[in-house]
Amino acid sequence: MPGAGAKPLESVHGALASRWRHPAEVVAGPPYPVGARRELLGFQARGAWWDLLEELQVTLLVTREYEHLVMALGAEHGSPEISYLALPHPSGLAVDRSSGQVYVASTRNPNQIYELSPLQGVLERTDMVVERPAGKPLFPSTSRFFPGALYIHDLAIVSGKLHANAVGINSVIEVSGSSYRPVWWPHCVDSDGGPLGDKNYIQLNSIAAGDGLQNSYFSASTTRVGFRRPGHRNFAVDKRGVVFHGGTRDVAVAGLTRPHSARIHDGSLWVDNSGYGELARADGQGGGTAYEVVLRLPGWTRGLCFSGDIAFVGTSRVLPRFRQYAPGLEQSRSVCGVHAVDLRASRVLGSIIWPSGNQIFALEWLPRRVCTGLPYRAKGRTRDEARPLFYVFDNQSCTDRKEG
Repeated sequence: MPGAGAKPLESVHGALASRWRHPAEVVAGPPYPVGARRELLGFQARGAWWDLLEELQVTLLVTREYEHLVMALGAEHGSPEISYLALPHPSGLAVDRSSGQVYVASTRNPNQIYELSPLQGVLERTDMVVERPAGKPLFPSTSRFFPGALYIHDLAIVSGKLHANAVGINSVIEVSGSSYRPVWWPHCVDSDGGPLGDKNYIQLNSIAAGDGLQNSYFSASTTRVGFRRPGHRNFAVDKRGVVFHGGTRDVAVAGLTRPHSARIHDGSLWVDNSGYGELARADGQGGGTAYEVVLRLPGWTRGLCFSGDIAFVGTSRVLPRFRQYAPGLEQSRSVCGVHAVDLRASRVLGSIIWPSGNQIFALEWLPRRVCTGLPYRAKGRTRDEARPLFYVFDNQSCTDRKEG
C-alpha cells in the first residue's frame, strides 16, 4: 500500500495468519474480520489485465492462503468484476471446466476439501423473495474433513479422480468422498513398511496432472530424507528442489529452489521456481534434468494456469520468517499479485497487484458461461445483501423437483 509502513502491514498479516489455528475454530467457523478483509481487496491493475480477461472470457480463481480468501476475477463490457469467499487458509484448486465444479483445499487442522458449484437457481419461498443474481456465482455444496497431519496442498483431477498432495505423509493421495488412500510417492521416501509417513521430509507440494499418475509430475523441495526438514530455519533449499516423474518415481528436473505449481501445458512441463521468482519450462518431459527460465517476476512465484498462449502466474511476498527460502529474491520488491504472461514473447501483458496482499497459492480458471464469480462482490452487494442468497441458493440441476 503506497505510503504505508512495514509494521502496520505486517501486523495485519500476523493477525490474519493466527486465525483458524484451533481445530474447534476450523470446525465451527469463527466470524471473519470484515474491516481487514476490505483493506486486503484494494488492487492496482496494470497493462491490459481486464481487457485480456474479457477477451479470453474467463473467470480467474485465486487462493490467498494466509488471508483466508478465495477470489474470482473477470470482466464484462469493459468493467472489472471482483468477488470472493472467505475460507480457512485456502490452498490448492482443481476445476472441472465443463460443469463448473470447483475443489478448494483448506490447509488448517483439520484439513478440508470444499466443493463449490455454479448457482442453478433460487428456491421459491413465500417467507422471503430473493431475486436470482445475474450470472452463475459459485456456492458451497460439500465440505469434507481430513486429518491435519495430511497437510493437503495442491489438488488435481487425474484420470477423472480427485488427487491431492498429502505433504505431511510425503505422498499423493486419491480422494473418494471422505476417504483417501496414498497412491504415489517418490523412491526417496521408500521404506520396508511403505512410504515414510511420520513427518514431512521433502515438501512434496504440487501435481502436474497427466492422463494418469504414470504420466504426471510432482514437485518437491528436496530428495534428501534427514534430520533437517521443511519448516526448519536451517533447511537447505538453494538448488535442492526437484520435479519427480510419475512413472519412474525418480527426478525428472533438478536444480530448482522451493519449486511449486508444476503443470503440463501443450506437451511441456512447467514449474514455478519460487525461490528465484521464475517461471520455468523443463527441457523436455522427463528428457533430462535441465530447465529454461522463461521469465522472472517480482515475488515468490506460486500459482500457475494456462489459457492458450497465456500463462497466469502468481507472485507473493516473502514471509519474513522464511526469507532464507528465497535466495534469489529481493524481499522489499516482492509483491502479491497475478501476472498474465504471453508465452510467445515471454513478456507480461497485464497484472493485478494487491498492495496490502500477502500470499498467493493457486490459480485456475473457468469459462464465464459456466461461472461468473463468488457470492460476495468487492463492490455492489454487501455482506448483508448476500445473506439471503445463502437462504435460497440452489446449485442442484433438478428440473423435475415439482414432480411428486
